Amino acid sequence: MSRPHGIPLPSAHRSSDTSSEPRSAYDDDEQGQPRPREGARQPTMAERVRTLVEFNDSVSLTPQGARDHGPGFWEPAARTVTPDGDVVLLVPWDSPTARAAAYAQDDDLAAVMDITDVAPVAVHRRIRGRARLTGWLTAVRNEDRTRCRELLAERHSVSAVLEADDEQPSWMLVRLEVGEISLEDLWGAGTVEPGALGSTEPDPIARHEADLLQHLHSAHGEQVRALSALLRDADAADRRAAEDVVPLALDRFGLRVRFSGAEGRTFDARFDFPEPVRDSGALRRAMHALFSAATG
Repeated sequence: MSRPHGIPLPSAHRSSDTSSEPRSAYDDDEQGQPRPREGARQPTMAERVRTLVEFNDSVSLTPQGARDHGPGFWEPAARTVTPDGDVVLLVPWDSPTARAAAYAQDDDLAAVMDITDVAPVAVHRRIRGRARLTGWLTAVRNEDRTRCRELLAERHSVSAVLEADDEQPSWMLVRLEVGEISLEDLWGAGTVEPGALGSTEPDPIARHEADLLQHLHSAHGEQVRALSALLRDADAADRRAAEDVVPLALDRFGLRVRFSGAEGRTFDARFDFPEPVRDSGALRRAMHALFSAATG
């Protein structure tokens, strides 16, 4: 089948394979995360962490010594990253996190920020990654409050909250001075220098990724399934065996799709865009090009 010019061949690669020869099937590692070959075009690790910090919904911030009160108890309402790589969080004024930060001195209150990245579409092995940031928690100082509010407002629709009366506040800004960062996700595992977090930007598609993947799955399921036509001939058996085809992840470089068969065989395929996208218009064109390549 001929392919339109400029549409790169999609590929999936064996998690344990380090050769340059592309393969279609993965061997899942212990965490069930299929991994691409080294050198694949991808967001940097610092970018992936910052994207999770600012846009992922499953976030908890736990000060040292705090008891486990269950999911959601320590969840901040909004987060952003400063140019220095600190994380600023908006928490309820009467929350344990706010009380702990209010009495903390410069570096005497250690805290852990955990993020679990869950695919927005139901799929086998739904957790896409985990990040952990450890550091020291303090309340944002008065002289820094205006700038931190501005940074939060750039990322989140929290203007009304940030304009609350300071004399009787409902919310409090706290700062996590990050000391260590670890990440394990669909791309790999490793650590990130805290300074790198402040010098990068989140993926431009992240804000709308969940809605886009859900829309692709519900309204364009057949077109997503048709992308299997772009897999190499050697993948024909896997393609025929796939009973469930789900859009798993989306970023500015491309779309990841998970194929699952009746016998529990699962593999991912990565469909790269001709060039990175920066906005919704470019994304629509890139997706149209992929679907046209699959059906042309």
